Amino acid sequence: MARIALDAMGGDHAPAAPIAAALLAIQELGPEHQIQLVGRASVIQEQLNAQLAAAPALLVEAATRFEIVDAPDVIEMTDKPSVAIRGKPQSSMAVGIRLQTEGRSDAFVSAGNTGAQMAASTFILRLHEGLSRPAIGTVFPTAKQPVVVLDAGANVDCSAAELVQFARLGSVYARDILGRPNPAVGLLSIGEEAEKGNAAVKEAHQLLLGAHLNFIGNVEGRDIPTGSCDRGPIDVVVCDGFTGNVLLKFYEAVAPMFFGMMLKAGVSREQLGSVVHSLDYEKYGGAPLLGLKGVSIICHGKSSPEAIKNGIFAGIRAVESHMSQHIREQLTS
Repeated sequence: MARIALDAMGGDHAPAAPIAAALLAIQELGPEHQIQLVGRASVIQEQLNAQLAAAPALLVEAATRFEIVDAPDVIEMTDKPSVAIRGKPQSSMAVGIRLQTEGRSDAFVSAGNTGAQMAASTFILRLHEGLSRPAIGTVFPTAKQPVVVLDAGANVDCSAAELVQFARLGSVYARDILGRPNPAVGLLSIGEEAEKGNAAVKEAHQLLLGAHLNFIGNVEGRDIPTGSCDRGPIDVVVCDGFTGNVLLKFYEAVAPMFFGMMLKAGVSREQLGSVVHSLDYEKYGGAPLLGLKGVSIICHGKSSPEAIKNGIFAGIRAVESHMSQHIREQLTS
């Protein structure tokens, strides 16, 4: 059983999108899973009633599967991260994350302010021993099989030791969530040779050689879309958050451009169907903030109900696979 706290006030389309996502989720999840809608109770109830009026068949299901948790404050997208800790301790984000420390919930999902979610998650849930920072692990579609890239934006500047920590986090994620028994870890650089890259990357390369991971050396940006390099398939790509976020935003823009060009060239939407599905970010839903003593899933602020629903599923997979526990074991071993 997994109890998922969903930030009903987080995101550009809240509360409509998170509540619609919750209704989609309960139609696919088994009865053992519960969803906690966290936010202003009156606003949540009003929006829930409106959506249930259009789907009366879900009335009984919603009554038994949802719990509304009141949180009077809302963290805006423009708020500074520190607001989540000091300025608005009764926000939907802070209250939703605290449910885990109180033993009342198993995971938190939000499409709200990413910086605030990172700050609140780290402050409330804490990091596993041996880590100095959390990392955002984002799944990238490739021509072969998806790869996890981290960090995707949590840490702009990283030391070599932190890059090694990210490699350990990514290896656990690839095993537990992507089902890769011996994940191949690549270090993103400007060349495959060990002497290529900035000072942190060159030092991290040497440290990874002795880190008891399946380290396959440096990989380049061109290797990510193919999902492999000349040394074989790639499961985990490690980089600092500045590079990872630039890569992520570039990746997000390429697929729409490609599809637009193909449509202009006369290829039909039906012919593009399977390709569109394989490159659809919504099916991955959200990215976990890895390294926490708990589960915190970050969704894009513009997420649709479908994307947030898949973020809920990502939270459930993290809980059921005991990913946080396995990260602790990886760090202590």
